[in-house]
Amino acid sequence: MVAKYIMQEVKDLNNEGDTLLYPRMVIRDSCGTDELAEYISAHTSFSPAEVKGVIELLGHGIARTMAQGRSVRIDGIGLFTPSLAIKEGKEREEPDGSGTKRNAASIRVGDVRFRADRQLVRETDLACNLERESGGKSALCRSRYTPQERLALAKRYLEEHPVLTVGTYASLTGLSRTTAGKELRRWYETEGSGIGISGMGTHRVYVLRGGEEKK
Repeated sequence: MVAKYIMQEVKDLNNEGDTLLYPRMVIRDSCGTDELAEYISAHTSFSPAEVKGVIELLGHGIARTMAQGRSVRIDGIGLFTPSLAIKEGKEREEPDGSGTKRNAASIRVGDVRFRADRQLVRETDLACNLERESGGKSALCRSRYTPQERLALAKRYLEEHPVLTVGTYASLTGLSRTTAGKELRRWYETEGSGIGISGMGTHRVYVLRGGEEKK
């Protein structure tokens, strides 16, 4: 089956007023557990019901392992890592140690981050037959918020969650992922923005200033 793509127009933050075009796949729908189980069953001696049971157990196993404070790496698929958040209605601790101290009852698992295995990316690329969508160009991805409103959104999010990823910031603001990443970096480099960085490389996330670990 052919996968469609369009060219997405985004701002070039290095050259004010210019735009760049990047390819973006058109996601037409999602494959559910039943469909995936049917595919695996057709290539093995297991029934679809047996495969579905294994998939469900895999999910439970990943969850129980992450609940012990561990990441889960599945060869050929990727790495699953839990992240924490402060429960709704609870205030964050202050970086200087003042204010209320948060105990375990105030904290929950807020999300699970996934990083794809290189093998999964390679296999997807090899199996992918791309075709440009008719009229396949998307207009510049513009945010309905001003830069200062986007900064306020980021800080408000970080008041309730320990970290902010580029993908989450893009969803919050309506920016493209590329523009969102560059703008977060700019907020980090702007004195008084309140945005800091934690982690390195592909594990880099953004935090409220004062909570940084490694830059």
